[in-house]
Amino acid sequence: MQNIIEVKNVSKSFGDFKAVTDLSFSVPAGKVFGFLGQNGAGKSTTIRMLLTLIKPDEGEIEIFGLNLSKHRSAILKQMGAVIERPDLYKYLSALENIRLFAQLSGIKVNEGALLHQLSEVGLAGREKDKVKTFSQGMKQRLGLACALVHNPPLIVLDEPVNGLDPQGIADMRNMIINLSKVQGKTILVSSHLLSEMELIADNMLIINKGKKIVEGPVCDLLNPAQQIIELITQNTAEALAYIHNSPWKKFYKNHFENIIKLEFEKASIPAFNKDLVANNINVLSLRPVHSLEDYFLAQTKA
Repeated sequence: MQNIIEVKNVSKSFGDFKAVTDLSFSVPAGKVFGFLGQNGAGKSTTIRMLLTLIKPDEGEIEIFGLNLSKHRSAILKQMGAVIERPDLYKYLSALENIRLFAQLSGIKVNEGALLHQLSEVGLAGREKDKVKTFSQGMKQRLGLACALVHNPPLIVLDEPVNGLDPQGIADMRNMIINLSKVQGKTILVSSHLLSEMELIADNMLIINKGKKIVEGPVCDLLNPAQQIIELITQNTAEALAYIHNSPWKKFYKNHFENIIKLEFEKASIPAFNKDLVANNINVLSLRPVHSLEDYFLAQTKA
């Protein structure tokens, strides 16, 4: 499958602080690519490099098969982006904003098409209202409409559901799925709402402290055959000591407070439980977990 974005060994520092270190990843065409990481992990820095707002210190970025530093203008014309809080003109109406963005993109779009675009993001009836009267969620919707006005094949969204209520989040989710599955667009989404990313992402990348932790199709990374197993006992120290001196050691992932996490096949849970009981480890809870949130925490907690 063709990759729309290729990031190759990219690094970026700000003074003595290394925000991104030797980062490489690929974004497949027509997919929703989830970009995940804790605050300060390097997500925003990476996105800004993709949009040429800052330059990498090392490495290369290719988009649409073109080198980003050499073909900046041609590439950006095929991209739409909403970065954090959309940069809108507060004293203009929604329609005036989207019309202006269309003009800046160098395209001619009739008013009917612009009104349709506003309706698609849930702003029908508010097209003549000034942006200064909008909630943050409405600004997010208008920002997306502006990003789509030139019909780009690649869309970059940074925290697209910020400020949205539950219905707004569901609407944004459906819009993203429609853009990918129906319209065939490639979408890179940075978000901290892991439950939402699990619903929309085809592929994902997790970074931590500027470094790639894991990358791949969500269906493979959350493979139910190989699951994170969460163990809680009456005595965490004794349980850890047993695990580290048994054949189960190779499955150990990490522990946090009184929760011990291992990774092995679900079918092995009865044998593991039997061994724990045989070694006088009183099990309070032993369960498989494979949500994106559980997976994310297991990967980013040392």
